[in-house]
Amino acid sequence: MLHRLDHIPDGLLDCPASELAGIISDTTLIELPGDRTPPLFLSVLLHGNEPTGLAVAQNILKKYAGGSLPRSILLFIGNVKAAAEDKRRLDDQPDYNRIWLEGRIDNESDIHLEIAALLHEMARRPLFASIDIHNNTGINPHYACINRLEPAFLNLARRFSRTVIYFVRPSGVQSKAFSHLCPSVTLECGKVGDEYGIQRATAFVDEILNSDAIEQTLVVDEDIDLFHTTAVVKVPESISLSFDGSPANIRFIQGIESLNFEEIPAHTTLAQLENGVTAPLLVMDEDGENITGDIFRVEDGALRNNKPLMPSMLTLDAKVIRQDCLCYVMERYRIAMGEKFTTDDKPVWTTDGAS
Repeated sequence: MLHRLDHIPDGLLDCPASELAGIISDTTLIELPGDRTPPLFLSVLLHGNEPTGLAVAQNILKKYAGGSLPRSILLFIGNVKAAAEDKRRLDDQPDYNRIWLEGRIDNESDIHLEIAALLHEMARRPLFASIDIHNNTGINPHYACINRLEPAFLNLARRFSRTVIYFVRPSGVQSKAFSHLCPSVTLECGKVGDEYGIQRATAFVDEILNSDAIEQTLVVDEDIDLFHTTAVVKVPESISLSFDGSPANIRFIQGIESLNFEEIPAHTTLAQLENGVTAPLLVMDEDGENITGDIFRVEDGALRNNKPLMPSMLTLDAKVIRQDCLCYVMERYRIAMGEKFTTDDKPVWTTDGAS
């Protein structure tokens, strides 16, 4: 359940994510006043095994512990129970970065209801910006993700990195929900333990807290390396997998995670397949359409890509692959292309008086 505090509880600033449950027993929203309003919404630990966000929040709160924050903060601390076990989520939990949805959904849980209520509340108060902080399980650069191709979003993202990904799927992510309320961004800060990622994200959050506004100036292609996520690649539950050559339905080439953000030439062999395996992957585009055959083919017992391919978030973590995906497929993107993807749709919880 979502707990609420108006102060920093004792021990929070020095507590590792794995011991957080001894200080706050569950998901918690901490509202802290600062010199400027409206507040910054800072979201951390939506995935329990991604502790960089907590470290960033601790760094910021320690820096200003002797005085006042430069801007008010709404600090959302997510999956505390999963953090205690160093897991993305527990088996009986939903993914905490897929629950930011309007309306009723299948397998609705208490946390879905709490988040729905929180979104209604946030829609009725001004927000300066939203920052959601994550780690990667695979080898990736530090980058920012946005869900709207608008100047404030692009300017916010490029303050963290020149490398920016625009995506509209999957649904239910925190940054997409908040993109209807304020400029929002997701920070991807490298693997767990990447100290530079922590430092870089801390400096970014501090800069935003001390900013009077998010720039609305137009961003040109020369100022940013922009990518668009076009599809998600999943491994069906019935397909076993390996990355070290050990027996499995699909045996990926060793070092495949090093291909993130690299353009893979067409017809590259990416995996070897057991006899009889004809559908080792499932690829869904932004509209939920199955486009597997457009991207991959099975040929002579091997998995090959039909056209040049640029992945992100490729990981060797089988648990993450089962709970989320193998990777995403991207394309290089020019800002001028963005008009066809940017919409003015607003979910019902942004409408005054909506239930």
